[in-house]
Amino acid sequence: MVGSVENPPKYAEFFCGAGMVRAGLGKAWDCALANDIDAMKCTTYAQNWGAKHLIEGDIAALDVEPLAQPIDLYWASSPCQDFSLAGKGRGLNGARSGMFMEWARLIGQAGARGFAPRIIAFENVTGLMTRNGGRDLRAVLEMLISLGYRVGALEIDAAKFLPQSRPRLFIIGVRQDVLIDGLTTKAASGVFHTDKVTSFVAKLPKKIAQHWVWWHHDAPVPRRTSLRKIVDETPNTAWLADEEVSRLLAMMSEPSQARVLKARATGKTEIGMLYKRGRPDVSGMNRQRAEVRFDGLAGCLRTPAGGSSRQTIMFIKGNETRARLLSSKEVARLMGLSDRFKMPERYNQAYQVAGDGVAVPIVSYLDRSLFQPLLNAALRRDVA
Repeated sequence: MVGSVENPPKYAEFFCGAGMVRAGLGKAWDCALANDIDAMKCTTYAQNWGAKHLIEGDIAALDVEPLAQPIDLYWASSPCQDFSLAGKGRGLNGARSGMFMEWARLIGQAGARGFAPRIIAFENVTGLMTRNGGRDLRAVLEMLISLGYRVGALEIDAAKFLPQSRPRLFIIGVRQDVLIDGLTTKAASGVFHTDKVTSFVAKLPKKIAQHWVWWHHDAPVPRRTSLRKIVDETPNTAWLADEEVSRLLAMMSEPSQARVLKARATGKTEIGMLYKRGRPDVSGMNRQRAEVRFDGLAGCLRTPAGGSSRQTIMFIKGNETRARLLSSKEVARLMGLSDRFKMPERYNQAYQVAGDGVAVPIVSYLDRSLFQPLLNAALRRDVA
């Protein structure tokens, strides 16, 4: 049997970070293996979930032996730096994003021993669809197809679930022998079959297109968590001095300054989210700008390189302006983690855990929409 209350399905999570996939799958699943090379993230994982089945170390050195058992789902949120718009565009040739090939190696080795997972999920940045003219994503799909999987993809923005703009690509592969009747559509259909996805698929060569599937999916329920609800009343970050706030305001571009003026005019407390970014000026020289938004969304959380990529929360009421860095609790909430989740005590580490993670409610959504129906189909086939 695939799974039951007494014997739930199993999953293996690679590049597991602090275990946000585990948080999203919940108690309906059993973890068979979790792996990450980062010691700090593994410590955080163990503090929240225990160290059983957790293997700290390089995936390139990971042996297939722990995977030589029935496991229904492999999930990988592999390093995205070489795929992302913020990276240098090395793609699969980059040392970090090249770790995808090590994950594929383990899928193949497990399959050779008769334990290929029914479902594989690969999460990465949406830039994977355009990097190197789409060649990197085509290489990813070709590899998964060669391992015996049909593949499809959804582009999901965490903003549908959380007050954070965080678009990501989710490739879902299903083993060729698993029933998918009723779980696909004949063409792109659904909120997460975006124009970017359909445009990419339209250019696929036949050898990939014949294994492509359009996963049926329903629109998620309207988001209930607002930006105001994530505000931490006892933050572990200090309020910026007045002169620093004034400096941020002076660094703003004209559109951001206009947003501030509009926020002041309401007379209410308005919450803005601010990033510092490098932008070219009229002379072509790169200079740092402060960009703020008041649309009820945080910008995409990123890892805290230096300090400019850490996000600032700004409170404006009339002419009064206060600002501080997002707190550890706020970045956790923006990823869908509960307040019970134990974040690292050091601020930058907490921010890194969040910035490198996957939005928890998206994992839960994929489980409800695809993973459970696919497992139920497999269960019916096994019983028959």
